[in-house]
Amino acid sequence: MTQSDGPGYEKRIERAQFLKTAYPFAAEILSFYQQICSVQLRITDELRRILPKQAKSLYAPTLRDQIDVAAVLPFLRESLIALSTDAPGPLVVFFKDFSERSDQRVAFSLQQYVRLGGTEERPEDSRAEFLARTVIDPYAEFLARQIIPPPQPAAGNLCPKCASRPVVGVLRAEGDGGKRFLLCAFCATEWEFRRIYCARCGESREESLPVFVAEKFPHIRVEGCDTCHHFIRSVDLTKDGNAVPLVDDLAAIPLALWAEESGYERIHGNLLGT
Repeated sequence: MTQSDGPGYEKRIERAQFLKTAYPFAAEILSFYQQICSVQLRITDELRRILPKQAKSLYAPTLRDQIDVAAVLPFLRESLIALSTDAPGPLVVFFKDFSERSDQRVAFSLQQYVRLGGTEERPEDSRAEFLARTVIDPYAEFLARQIIPPPQPAAGNLCPKCASRPVVGVLRAEGDGGKRFLLCAFCATEWEFRRIYCARCGESREESLPVFVAEKFPHIRVEGCDTCHHFIRSVDLTKDGNAVPLVDDLAAIPLALWAEESGYERIHGNLLGT
């Protein structure tokens, strides 16, 4: 069963502020993420004002078709200015160049992400993908919350609303144990998934599914697969009920080293590539 709304942008900003104290090495990235969330909150508020509010009974392949990039173009350049406040130098230079592009060229770039975001397709320019992801993901998330999923969605490894890959796993308290969910990389939908199962290839042999936990992040697991050589990070809410999966995942920078050294590739990267 798909989870309901989940934490809003205010909650994400608040969690990032807390984690900056807990993990000083991630403070710069988290400050930038707070600015991104502020931009995404404004975009969501605008979309809520201008888009139809009736719920639609839509299925996975059609969510992307509902995204009209023209809806975000009017405030894209304002967003670039806001993001430049905390962005790394190279991104600031890119934002300046991007803001001088024609609306047609900008719309094409955004539409590319609408088509390929959350999939295994590699972007031609990671900076353009980051920008598109920043302004389109809140649009996708806004639409996903209005969509009525299929009555009994299959617990597959692709999002039941937009067919994207998961960006992070989530373990939630259920009875005496925990239930596993996957969180969509494109529309932030959560859906239930089997506990001992590779989130990419479906491997179910426990001996082929190594798990790594670092002392610094006791509530975050790196779940690898020796069959497809991919991994996903999962945030265990039974160990830290205050965690916000999208935010805590961003802060877990050192965990990428274990996966890299062990030869695993992430199923899908997060917004800031941490």
